[in-house]
Amino acid sequence: MSLRTQSGPYFGSFGGRFVPESLIAALDELDAAYEAAKADPSFAAELAELHRSYTGRPSIITEAPRFAATAGGARIFLKREDLNHTGSHKINNVLGQALLAKRLGKSRIIAETGAGQHGVASATAAALFGLECVVYMGEVDTERQALNVARMKLLGAEVVPVTTGSRTLKDAINEALRDWVANVESTHYLLGTVAGPHPFPAMVRDFHSVIGTEARAQMLEMTGRLPDVIAACVGGGSNAMGIFHPFLDDESVRLVGLEAAGDGVDTLFHAATISKGRPGVLHGARSLMLQDEDGQTMESHSISAGLDYPGVGPEHAWLDEIGRAEYRGVTDREAMDALRLLSRTEGIIPAIETAHALHGALQLARELGPEGIVLVNLSGRGDKDMETAARYFGLLDAQEAADAAVMESERGAAAQGSTAPEDAR
Repeated sequence: MSLRTQSGPYFGSFGGRFVPESLIAALDELDAAYEAAKADPSFAAELAELHRSYTGRPSIITEAPRFAATAGGARIFLKREDLNHTGSHKINNVLGQALLAKRLGKSRIIAETGAGQHGVASATAAALFGLECVVYMGEVDTERQALNVARMKLLGAEVVPVTTGSRTLKDAINEALRDWVANVESTHYLLGTVAGPHPFPAMVRDFHSVIGTEARAQMLEMTGRLPDVIAACVGGGSNAMGIFHPFLDDESVRLVGLEAAGDGVDTLFHAATISKGRPGVLHGARSLMLQDEDGQTMESHSISAGLDYPGVGPEHAWLDEIGRAEYRGVTDREAMDALRLLSRTEGIIPAIETAHALHGALQLARELGPEGIVLVNLSGRGDKDMETAARYFGLLDAQEAADAAVMESERGAAAQGSTAPEDAR
């Protein structure tokens, strides 16, 4: 049986729909609308045209020979999702769901965001389609991703800092779900990853599978064969599923997800859900999650806001269980070293999330040797992470560092205030 035919609600024992009764009708409505859209050639044509004329697809593939040379092993290729409009893979899913929201007659979309890239993409789609947009973002993330907060506000979105719990992505999803329960008639929840209740895991995967579909044809044209390994970072797991899915039935292609190991998977400060998690229910689905002895969700940690999540999409948990994909941890230090290395060898500054996959690619290239080919999903660009990188690498002198600290503090305070002047809302 083809692994690509799996569409939920369950992937093995993972997935399902564990939500309040008040959301069942909305999820049924969304599921029906999505199935109808898949059967409608005009929907696919409209989305494809948006990707061509707005997103900038197909995204190119770039070989990274100087980066690969540092590993002394296989060739490394980069699928350049960082070159998409808004700077990451997130726009692929957002445009698809925004079209569905319009079909459903919704006037308002809500979204969660960690690194801010999904929030920016959601705000972008809302502006394009004339929809109201509210983005929930953990207070910690509004501070470390202040640039993306400003981008969302400029696009007309309301950004709501979440001050409960760990004040990161998990808590932003909690608040978005509460909003959806209260406003389900007018609102579509534009979930940004392959987690959550059915039909989100399969739907988000499908909208992102354009990444792998393009990459498959591009690699055959460029190298005459499929890659030996595909590497992608994994938080919730949307960019990874997008590039993995079209290759699931190609047994010769290894699929490797790189999780955020933070300070190390043997410490309490990481977000390596597959490596260290246990089955449980989080945000409406059964999957692997970080939890304590009593089954309570544990706080995750990563220098990367987009990977700082204690759960993972159910299809990833299933692929790990059946052995079709493998998952490894990458520490903060390893990711930041890979970020700097790609910047200095290829002139490409990746997002910190993506840097986890780049470190994994170097390891895999060494393992494969010179005849191997590694394809990395370069899921986002690093503009949003410049302050974090500058502080981490000590790139600012004392006065610049002091000025940057003041500016960050002011932006953090502003992020908790009004999103725009009254006449601009």
